[in-house]
Amino acid sequence: MASFDTVSEVNMQELDNAVNNLKKELNTRFDFKGSNTEVELNKKDKLIKMVSTDDMKMNMLREMLISVVTKRSVDSRCLEFGEVEKAGGSMLRREVKIKEGIDKDTAKKITTAVKESKLKVQASIMDDKVRIQGKKIDDLQAVMQILKGLNLPLPLQFINMKS
Repeated sequence: MASFDTVSEVNMQELDNAVNNLKKELNTRFDFKGSNTEVELNKKDKLIKMVSTDDMKMNMLREMLISVVTKRSVDSRCLEFGEVEKAGGSMLRREVKIKEGIDKDTAKKITTAVKESKLKVQASIMDDKVRIQGKKIDDLQAVMQILKGLNLPLPLQFINMKS
């Protein structure tokens, strides 16, 4: 029986490269000179910490981060931006969580979409991924297209294709 796994993973090395590119860009930009703006990636906690002096620079940082992440072929939907908060003095802080894995609600949406497709496949939730099984590879490929068409809040990847 053919199967594949639907997951939501982030290439942490590419994300690290994107954050390093952002740091380089901050050093060369005139509007960020002397502003003590910092961006730091914590791979262990899957968190990006941004510190800057005002709301305008914080919003620019957000747009720049999305831009460099997209250039490195990492889907920006994996970034969950927190609220801007005071960090002491005149500094502002924002934490950006890196979302990995498929949560239960999204997994239920995926299995519902698979069932509504009327294809001869089965979807089962396995922790933070969804396994799709069927007899025909063509059916599995049709399910992939259906899942790509769903408007989900996180990027999906299809791994472990077995026939």
